[in-house]
Amino acid sequence: MSAVPRLSRGLATAAPRSCRWTYYTLSLILGTVALSYGSVPMYKMICQTTGWGGQPVRAHGTSNDPSTDISDRVVPVTTAKRIKVTFNASISDTLPWKFVPQQREVSVLPGETALAFYKATNLGDKDIIGVATYSVTPAQCAPYFSKIQCFCFEEQRLNAGETVDMPVFFYLDPDLLNDLNMRRVETVTLNYTFFKARYDNNGRFQPPVSG
Repeated sequence: MSAVPRLSRGLATAAPRSCRWTYYTLSLILGTVALSYGSVPMYKMICQTTGWGGQPVRAHGTSNDPSTDISDRVVPVTTAKRIKVTFNASISDTLPWKFVPQQREVSVLPGETALAFYKATNLGDKDIIGVATYSVTPAQCAPYFSKIQCFCFEEQRLNAGETVDMPVFFYLDPDLLNDLNMRRVETVTLNYTFFKARYDNNGRFQPPVSG
């Protein structure tokens, strides 16, 4: 028998194997690229869901979860002690803004909603887009600090010389009363830091990571 048919069969068998390895390699590359693009938003989403990294949990029933009612979560527990919430603000060195809380502190009951404000002023002579990250200290409070409305992780454009008020609407989840780690906590601090917004080579906004 001629060696030519055997060689043809060998090539025919090797071709599908080569294609399969090509598919596997391309899938791995594409998966790695997708993970790189999605890592920052994914990190933010995980932190907001679990309270990792001192990030407050996004409240159920917000625009991202309209099917869930939070009315049973925002009932003040009048038998509980009040918790003092203080506010901090800072900016990065590259952002020519002034950014301050408009109140030093508020005192709330678990389940009681509260509204606080920050004030931002663009001190530069050009319009600038900033973005804020946030965290809560002590860290064990983060899973119970639920924000109904805030300005974090979103682009905030201020014209040159413009001043704006930025609201934060929040509550402390009553479940904190069942957490032994919260028994001795009397003060919670909400920290915001503003950065100059960054964009990739394709003009896509790059959210900063709070750490």
